[in-house]
Amino acid sequence: MSSRRSLRRGEATSRYLLVGAAIVVVIILLALGYYFYSQGAAETTTGPLTGEAGEGAETTPETTTSPAATETPGEVTLIWASTQLVPPTEQQFVKEELLPPFTQETGIKVEFIGMSYGDLNVRLQSEMESGKVTISLIADLHGGLDLYASKGWLEDLSKFGALEGREFPQVLEDYSRLYGIKAYVPWLTATYVFVVNKEAFKYLPPGLSEEDVITGSEKWTYDALLEWAKNIEAATGQKPLGFPAGPKGLFHRFLHGYLYPSFTGAQVKNFDSPEAVQMWSYLKELWNYVHPQSTVYEAMAAPLLNGEVLIAWDHTARIKDAIVQKPDEFVVVPAPAGPKGRGYILVIVGLAIPKNAPHQDAAWKLIEYLTRPEVQSLILEKVGFFPAVSGVSEKLPEGPLKVLAQGVGNQLNTPDSLVALIPSLGEKGGDFRNTYREAFKAIVLEGKDPQQVLPELKQYLLSLFQATGASLPPPDE
Repeated sequence: MSSRRSLRRGEATSRYLLVGAAIVVVIILLALGYYFYSQGAAETTTGPLTGEAGEGAETTPETTTSPAATETPGEVTLIWASTQLVPPTEQQFVKEELLPPFTQETGIKVEFIGMSYGDLNVRLQSEMESGKVTISLIADLHGGLDLYASKGWLEDLSKFGALEGREFPQVLEDYSRLYGIKAYVPWLTATYVFVVNKEAFKYLPPGLSEEDVITGSEKWTYDALLEWAKNIEAATGQKPLGFPAGPKGLFHRFLHGYLYPSFTGAQVKNFDSPEAVQMWSYLKELWNYVHPQSTVYEAMAAPLLNGEVLIAWDHTARIKDAIVQKPDEFVVVPAPAGPKGRGYILVIVGLAIPKNAPHQDAAWKLIEYLTRPEVQSLILEKVGFFPAVSGVSEKLPEGPLKVLAQGVGNQLNTPDSLVALIPSLGEKGGDFRNTYREAFKAIVLEGKDPQQVLPELKQYLLSLFQATGASLPPPDE
């Protein structure tokens, strides 16, 4: 009996051992399965995500911050940000006529982005601070480029060497060198001129000849303009003068870049001087002979063509259609002179490459293309900006563009020239312009005393320069 009980106890123990071993094996298999499952899941989950994020994070800065040393031209699309040629018709010219030959020649595609001065300043500052520069080329006025160069945001273009086969006037070369670097390449120039219907020459005041007006002699002064306007109104009953003083017109340029330098010798620093008070008194009297629609005019070509005015002032690009349509009827003349000289604005448009911009070699190729003499002539023909390259205007064929170019040349060559540059105030530029318009509205349209109006506005004007750190513009310096 005892041996059978011992045998049964041994069989039970063996079964327990087998069951225990089986349980252990199952646990081990489950553990191994979970291990291999979790390793596989981990590779599947983290592999592709890490790869995509890593490549994007590392490749993008390389392609956006390094010169295009390894660029294949056919793969490049560079961003060209411009504050010029922004109106829809001018952008259409850029995209449909100006850039396609460049892309066809080089294989480099260009994305042209027209923007305001303030928008360009904000975007460039954001890209500089983030270190992710996307703009490869900038076109802006001298004032804006001066501001960007002062902040160290522009490449020194001297590293690319000289542009062969073209020369730039020395005055433009001098302006393009800022803060110890070659900050930009002069691209285009423009100015603002008076255009006269030749019928008006019948009413010139005594002592003033047609030749005096056309060449800008010392007899062609603002006092002479006033006497001329009086004669025309007396003879015809017509208020003969016209200015683009509408909301989108450029009349503020006439105030700060023409009248102020001519009467006070400066744009800003003599804003409330006795000479400025004299200037505003003169303008109040002159306004008696200005066409009443001037406060809504935004460009002067149409009023000249339909005969509403006989003498008008405006930007060359906005007035050129009058010359193009009736070149035998109109003549372009220099601005009159004031007590301090013949003040006028010279607009300089430059091409610059932002610091650490992508596609720098491609951007330099675009600069080379845009400054070719034949391309400069095309731009003058299509949008009225004048060449920055020497000798192009002299080679123009007889016709309206030649008439326009000769008038601009006569203004540039007057011995009493007092060149004014548009200041570099970035996003504060609109406040600068509005200050002159506010003074005009208060003094000329509302009849307020300039000695009461000007001192407070001058303090605000100076605060704009203090806030931005910008220098007072020539001829104030």
